[in-house]
Amino acid sequence: MSEKITLRVGEALVAGGPPGTAAEPEVVIGEMDGPFGTAFANLMGNQTKGHSKVLAIMNTDIMVRPPTLMVSKVTVNDNKYTNILMGTVQAAIANGVLDSIRNNDIPKDKVNDLGIIVSVWLNPSVSKDDTLDHKVLFDIHRKATSSAIHKAMTNQPDIDWLLENQDSIVHKYFQMGLDGKI
Repeated sequence: MSEKITLRVGEALVAGGPPGTAAEPEVVIGEMDGPFGTAFANLMGNQTKGHSKVLAIMNTDIMVRPPTLMVSKVTVNDNKYTNILMGTVQAAIANGVLDSIRNNDIPKDKVNDLGIIVSVWLNPSVSKDDTLDHKVLFDIHRKATSSAIHKAMTNQPDIDWLLENQDSIVHKYFQMGLDGKI
């Protein structure tokens, strides 16, 4: 059996598609028989209007392994948005989790011991887009989920890289503020 994975954290941003399709998941991964499992169960049982927590599924009645809980960063109050989040994006996240197993980021022998919490950001503009390309949205969220899990499981970025690059990294929206664009 693989090493104990108490808690890992990762994030990713994948953009480049049409407006509104960028994905920025943040993931927490841990063993279900410890503090992470308690947090997972509490989140699932503590539903909040507009921020429902749901399991990532491949399709109705087919949950992904490791169990993966989606938590929306955006208040959900629109039926079309809900259907996109709990359809296209939910399936994309489930597939991204399976990609992480296929890529050996998550050990296959740990899928029944681990859980994943994914904090999901889906741009609210998607519910107003009558030409939304669901395949592009799916692909971007799938890739972002897999990337965030990869970073979590490999502890990226590492501290040496962060220290070396600290002064050359400027947050996009901070830079936009400096440039007077926000």
